[in-house]
Amino acid sequence: MIEKILVFLMTILIAVLIHQQSSFAKAGLEKATFAGGCFWCMVKPFDKYDGVVEVISGYTGGKTKNPTYNNVSSGTSGHLEAVQITFDPAKISYAELLDIFWKQINPTDSGGQFADRGTQYKAAIFYHTKEQKELALKSKEKLAKSGLFKDPITTEIREASQFYKAEDYHQDYYKKSPDNYNYYRQGSGRDEYLKKTWDKKSEENNLDKSDKTQKKPDKAELKKKMTPLQFSVTQENGTEPPFQNEFWNNKKEGIYVDVVSGEPLFASTDKFDSGTGWPSFTKPIDPRNVIEKEDKSIFMSRTEVRSKNADSHLGHVFPDGPQPTGLRYCLNSASLRFIPKEDLDKEGYGEYKKFFKK
Repeated sequence: MIEKILVFLMTILIAVLIHQQSSFAKAGLEKATFAGGCFWCMVKPFDKYDGVVEVISGYTGGKTKNPTYNNVSSGTSGHLEAVQITFDPAKISYAELLDIFWKQINPTDSGGQFADRGTQYKAAIFYHTKEQKELALKSKEKLAKSGLFKDPITTEIREASQFYKAEDYHQDYYKKSPDNYNYYRQGSGRDEYLKKTWDKKSEENNLDKSDKTQKKPDKAELKKKMTPLQFSVTQENGTEPPFQNEFWNNKKEGIYVDVVSGEPLFASTDKFDSGTGWPSFTKPIDPRNVIEKEDKSIFMSRTEVRSKNADSHLGHVFPDGPQPTGLRYCLNSASLRFIPKEDLDKEGYGEYKKFFKK
């Protein structure tokens, strides 16, 4: 009798697993797995992109079953700290994820990443399909031939194996402990390296530039063209009054661009009523156009957000927003220009019409 019950339960379990796999496949979602040193620092860079459904911190590549953080951090389990990304390839491609990955790491470091040393902190790409393997190899070869680095690219490309989810306190660490997260990133040397290396390389090689951006005029010229409030906010880090600004209650569909350069920043699809009286968003339309900096100007630590090309002060980001990001980008209307969805083609932003297709 007990054996029959066990067989019955196993049959149900197998059916559930098959159903879950089928549902996942029908949804058209895929997985990508990357190791780039401390997994705390590898979640946020992917989390901000449209099409990324989930980013989980965990361990992979080792032989020990059900490893703990202590096992992995000691270097004895053979695992690497990694992140596993669930994504919608209709919205963001695996090639785009690879591009994001390379720009979070030092691809020439074979002994770890930044301040974190040891095999458990090595950079690696774990492919799930033959297509992912081919794309990863091509991207690595392209990087090696680009001349961006004098030393060889040592990042490994390995077949994906069992991925173990890390302890709960490691998940979404940048949201749970934003101050500690920022201090850790800066103290590890990661931020300094990425800014010095990738920002410089992007500029030298015309990477990540947009036809919709323009060279920033000097301040004297800007002062003539802008309203006093726009100049105060974007150039002097000013703040406009709540509930008395242009876009705090704007409910029209469209995108918001930098008032100086025109670089696309946020979309109405990610806008929400935060109750603060300023326009608030859960994420940028393109995270590459938004730079975050520590701000201690009012005797407290905040995270300022600025546009990448124009270096306009936009506002601040706080970890008290709604899901799925848990973030609140609290911005000044004076730093933005709104482009209605029906004008996107006319204004040269036709590629962003996809955000408003039902």
